[in-house]
Amino acid sequence: MDTTRTLERHLPAGADPGGRTWLRTAGEFARSPEGHAALLGFFGAAMITFGGFGAGAVRKHDPLLEALHLSWLRFGHGYALSSIVIWAGVLMMITAWVRLGRATISKGESTVTLNELRAIVGIWTTPLLFAAPMFSRDVYSYLAQGALLRDGFDPYQVGPVANPGVLLDNVSTVWTTTTAPYGPMFLLIGHAITSLTGDNLIAGTIALRIVMLPGLALMMWAVPYLTKHLGGKPTVALWLAVLNPLVLVHLIGGVHNEMLMVGLMCAGIALVLERHHVAGIVVVAIGVAIKATAGVALPFLVWIWILHEKERRAAERRGTADSETGPPEDQKHPDAARPSADMPHPLFVFAKIAGIGIGVFALVFGAASAIAGVGFGWVTALQGSNKIIQWLSLPTILAHMVTWVTPLDFFSVLWVTRKLCQVALVLLLVATWWRFRHSEREAVMGIIIAFAAIVVLSPAALPWYYSWPLALAAAFALSTRTLMWLVGLCTWLMLMFYPDGPNGLYNFWHVALAMFAAVVAALSLRTVDPLHLRWASSKAAATESAPSVRT
Repeated sequence: MDTTRTLERHLPAGADPGGRTWLRTAGEFARSPEGHAALLGFFGAAMITFGGFGAGAVRKHDPLLEALHLSWLRFGHGYALSSIVIWAGVLMMITAWVRLGRATISKGESTVTLNELRAIVGIWTTPLLFAAPMFSRDVYSYLAQGALLRDGFDPYQVGPVANPGVLLDNVSTVWTTTTAPYGPMFLLIGHAITSLTGDNLIAGTIALRIVMLPGLALMMWAVPYLTKHLGGKPTVALWLAVLNPLVLVHLIGGVHNEMLMVGLMCAGIALVLERHHVAGIVVVAIGVAIKATAGVALPFLVWIWILHEKERRAAERRGTADSETGPPEDQKHPDAARPSADMPHPLFVFAKIAGIGIGVFALVFGAASAIAGVGFGWVTALQGSNKIIQWLSLPTILAHMVTWVTPLDFFSVLWVTRKLCQVALVLLLVATWWRFRHSEREAVMGIIIAFAAIVVLSPAALPWYYSWPLALAAAFALSTRTLMWLVGLCTWLMLMFYPDGPNGLYNFWHVALAMFAAVVAALSLRTVDPLHLRWASSKAAATESAPSVRT
């Protein structure tokens, strides 16, 4: 795929680009299949935005809606109507995304280009910038934690309850006493935003979304770029990891700091793969200073750096003139921990490179902590996720299964299952790090497995957490069947939370309908009409138009 092709593929030969030509090009794009999908997704995002004013995670007291005489949207039939508009918008976005995917993974010459997909990201994102917080109330916690730092409190020592006001009034009750589990860089961002916007929730929400946009831009660059090293298709990677409604609606619409964290992590990994090791670790360290989860990638990046050092030494020893002899035996079967003629003491090299990495990380993280004036209290605050109990977490599933067949108390069993899964997670992370050390692709695959293990085995798992492994997995060459499974999973996760924040995992019919939509979306990636609705409608039309025969 030529990544330089853009909308100009619609231009006639020799045309002079100008305003009129640009309009004609845009018109032709709008009439193309990908243009239809872009418009469908845009209208879906707009419906989510408008419906969100009534059924989103709105403020508890909204004087703006009252002034516009629209408070009725939040109650009774108005709330039901708003919910219908949101869900219709979500389904429209999913439909548009699957249509784009079907064109992008086409086995023939794909008609969709990278720049077109990037433009569609902007088209779909724009309405969401002005929506009420969607599917989560976390943005209010972010702003309240930033206000704590602004007002002289340490967010690692006290929760938002220490600073009463409008921001605290809108924080979910479960988080009012919870200290901040995020890095010092994100606290500084919250401090800056609340210093500018005060306690204005609308301005603060929009400002936080704008701050998330650099993370989106980094993903739009880094995810397709990673395919250069991991073997995937750039357009497929961008479609799966960035245009995904699970990512755009939850991370932009829901205003989650994963947007920044994942963007920085992907960009840092791309830099390390391009042998800009120190710069890559700096970027990943900034991601850790946003949210600690990005730190999972750092140990695997050490293996990549060691492999690069091994290759560099081998190239210097052989010289360029000796290239016809082919790579030495240890390069045919690379192993970052294996002694070789070019690296007889891998432990020494590991200590040196790991030491540089730790030093760079400590410098970045320490500087952010010093500027914010906070310590390392976020480490203990990570336990706050224990308050979340829902079916997406394996420890919770296991606890429920035990209580189905025994008279044991659920919370007592949950404590045991969580401890067992924590031990299993630590062992799995160490084993994965040691196992995936033989190549760049292996190391990145190890990061994906590590993230997936954290999502599944941690005490709490939320739909947007799946953006962590998905961003990297999209850069690999994935079969159509694998893509179908991922489309189904992302669709199901997208539909599992209600627009105002609570989860629907304990509502059987909600889960069943989401499962049905996920199966249809997955099948639609390969089949235009998996339910044969067009065939049924055409058959009905033919029956109606047939002349009746009297007997």
